[in-house]
Amino acid sequence: MTDGLSLTGMAGKRRYFGTDGVRGIVGRDLTPAFVERLGRAATRWRGGGAVLIGRDTRASGRELERAFASGVASAGGNAMLAGVLPTPAVALLALDLGAVISASHNPPEYNGVKLFDGEGQKLTDEAEEEIEALIGEPPLNADFGRIDNLEVAVGSYRDHVTDRFGSDLDGLRIGVDCANGAYSGLAPKAFRNLGAEVLSIGDKPDGENINVGCGATDLRALQQIVAMQGLDLGVAFDGDGDRMLAVDERGEVVDGDQILGILALHLGVDLVAVTVMANLGLHRLMEERGIRVVTTDVGDRYVLQALRREGGVLGGEQSGHLMYLDGHVTGDGLVAALLLCRALEGRKLSEAAAVMPRFPQVKENVRVASKELSSSLRERVDEVNAGLDGRGRVLVRPSGTEPVVRVLAEAEDEREAEKLCGTIAALVSTELG
Repeated sequence: MTDGLSLTGMAGKRRYFGTDGVRGIVGRDLTPAFVERLGRAATRWRGGGAVLIGRDTRASGRELERAFASGVASAGGNAMLAGVLPTPAVALLALDLGAVISASHNPPEYNGVKLFDGEGQKLTDEAEEEIEALIGEPPLNADFGRIDNLEVAVGSYRDHVTDRFGSDLDGLRIGVDCANGAYSGLAPKAFRNLGAEVLSIGDKPDGENINVGCGATDLRALQQIVAMQGLDLGVAFDGDGDRMLAVDERGEVVDGDQILGILALHLGVDLVAVTVMANLGLHRLMEERGIRVVTTDVGDRYVLQALRREGGVLGGEQSGHLMYLDGHVTGDGLVAALLLCRALEGRKLSEAAAVMPRFPQVKENVRVASKELSSSLRERVDEVNAGLDGRGRVLVRPSGTEPVVRVLAEAEDEREAEKLCGTIAALVSTELG
């Protein structure tokens, strides 16, 4: 049913980079001095050139933006400051390098740095290791670069996205939750320009409210407003705009797997790329429709790598990272939302989403002394999955950031999923605790 495995490995040799850039609590794990060194190292790795820098709406963003730009200039590069700009816009408009000062869906006290190459692609693990090796290098003694402002990035991005992926939305009533992040103002305007009636929330960023009680990480406010106002649907982004989840007309959540299923059928693709977390219901739907599924490790960049390797254009994650590479280079929350609206073709979102049966999933994080999966644990998981024979599955994977092992169990019946999860979680605790 899938090309993937039920057990995933641990993170590689990188010290600072995680699955999606460098990230931490500002002032504790992430300081301006470190961000400056990172900017210098990335520019040296690239060999100079122009670096487009965007940021989300966090209060710490301006200081870290300046620090990264100083690092770029100290390595002889040209830092182009675009101000508040969604992550996918930076990828789309990247120059020799693209950098985003953002901690994505994390709370306001966090921030981070994401990097893109000149083609708008996230860097490989190997490239990030090479950059880390340069972080301790001092500034150059000559040929210092420049820091300039770029005023046209927001408009260029919005025009490209609406022209390429938009459709006539006249008569559609939509709730838009901007997470008090980088899409505030930008996304509601894009929908209105296409004719939709928009009720926007989470669109008043103050530096401290990004992802707080709003956006793709907390859909409750959007669910309530869609149901109470009788809207056709709602869409919610995360703080930097690379994730999108939806709410149907009843206020029910439509997750990334369901959205991916809707888009796959509408766009007529013959391949989709997903991570090991994808619901078995999506796999079953794709199998029924003759669409091949390629499965990767967790992380949208691994999905992107699989799409490029296999020649596909559509992929995503249950969490809302959704990508369509026909006219784009990375996952984009606004593009996914526009494509979803187009795919409805007059149907209610609940009707469109019902085509995919969702298997109940039960998850547990087990705190452990060692995250190295033992051979006996692997064998037991293999035995359980073989016995399920496609009616469900168990997935065990170490966290890349915490001393925990994550257990996911999936079955056609929720009670069976709960039992499977409890059994394997107990085994993980015994073996690794």
